[in-house]
Amino acid sequence: MPGIRNGSDGERELQERYGTEDRAQRFYTDQVRDRLNTHMIDFIRRMDMAFIATSDKHGECDSSFRAGQPGFLHVIDDRTVAYPEYRGNGVLASLGNILENPHVGILMIDFVHDLIGLHVNGTARIVDDALMRRCVADLPADQRGRIPERWVVVDVEEAYIHCRKHIPHLVPAHRETRQWGTDNVRAKGGDYFRAKEENNALVES
Repeated sequence: MPGIRNGSDGERELQERYGTEDRAQRFYTDQVRDRLNTHMIDFIRRMDMAFIATSDKHGECDSSFRAGQPGFLHVIDDRTVAYPEYRGNGVLASLGNILENPHVGILMIDFVHDLIGLHVNGTARIVDDALMRRCVADLPADQRGRIPERWVVVDVEEAYIHCRKHIPHLVPAHRETRQWGTDNVRAKGGDYFRAKEENNALVES
């Protein structure tokens, strides 16, 4: 299919070294697309979580978690998806990476029903919420009182399946105490891993 990279140089080198070229080529041919098909679009529209991979200009990597109501990952068309960025801890790690290196990887997994995943890799840009709403008429409204500050718009370059054999089956639990968009330190997890406590101890020692 035109536009498909069919693997990095490193992939190709290791496939040759380990004798997996035929299996890899079958996967590229059968499963990798340069745009979303209708089944992928339906899958994305019902997802309520995604894992976002980015790296800076030096290749230093970061992975982050995003979640919302189904449809928070918005399919603009078969070559473009977007997800909202809300007010967070102010670090802007993922957006900072995208500013230096626009290549992103999105992994969505259905842990509940079909136990299957979808990878979407592409090139991202950062767009303010007001501009997005002028350009994209059917963007989802604010979720639970939270209004996005900006959006990450991803031009799809690769879309392919993540196999189900090791995906656990999870059962969602209702959470009465969830506080969307809160600045309450305790509600956000506080110092769960004791990082602040230990850093303060180092400063005082």
